[in-house]
Amino acid sequence: MAKPSVGYLGMGIMGSAMAGRLVDAGFPTTVWNRNKDKCKPLAEKGAKVAETAQALVESCDIVFACTSDPASARAVVFGENGVLAGISPGKKFVDMSTVDEETALEIGKAVRAKGGLFLEAPVSGSKGPALSGQLVILAAGDQALKDEAQPCFDVMGKRTFFLGDVGAGARMKLVINMVMGINMVALSEGLAVGQKAGLSGADIMEVIKEGAIASPMYGLKGPKMLAGEYDTNFPLKHQQKDVRLAVDLGDKVGQPMPLAAAANEAFKAGMAMGKGDSDFSAVFEAVKR
Repeated sequence: MAKPSVGYLGMGIMGSAMAGRLVDAGFPTTVWNRNKDKCKPLAEKGAKVAETAQALVESCDIVFACTSDPASARAVVFGENGVLAGISPGKKFVDMSTVDEETALEIGKAVRAKGGLFLEAPVSGSKGPALSGQLVILAAGDQALKDEAQPCFDVMGKRTFFLGDVGAGARMKLVINMVMGINMVALSEGLAVGQKAGLSGADIMEVIKEGAIASPMYGLKGPKMLAGEYDTNFPLKHQQKDVRLAVDLGDKVGQPMPLAAAANEAFKAGMAMGKGDSDFSAVFEAVKR
């Protein structure tokens, strides 16, 4: 059976990695980005490059998008020559961006109003898992579209969850990234206070590795933090955005979020130090001052 033609909007760290997986797997792929230079690596792999998001939607069987925040997700959909302009009955749109529930609902409603099918599918994972196809995909919305997109998800991720109606994917992603952010700040504080108290950072990491709080994130990030290496897998500015959105979610449902709020302030301090484009683990630099 011939593979469906797929489109991918947004060639940032995550979008380019996921689109690259689709190209490598033999899906006829068209890409688009506001800055066309970011499409060049995909074009060199064999992808077509669309002039506009609208043109991409019109030419592809299934369209995926991964943008940096709610504002950019809305701009790609509602902007001039955007996704919505290309939606006609039966067109299929899957938004893999990390956004708040309201943005997911707004986009989904607009796509469906023009007869299109919509699925939100934010992902858990950063650059490495995206490149290796080990993401966790958090889908919600049109289940038939989820099933149709599953061969693509199988290329991009190791497991796909279907969580129900639109909005559930956004909520799940914010919960997961909130926990991740809190834990990164906790590790930063532990390393900072431990070293100031005369302990070896390497020893702290070895003890953590042998105990119940051991985790892949700590094992991967801790040694690099101690070495001051913050090559970007997940930008600090995006982590701060996700924690802020999680705090907003807590406000909406009446759940106190003191740890998330404190973590948000730590990431904001990192951004004030100019670390927004560095890996989110660079929050260590703000914590240890």
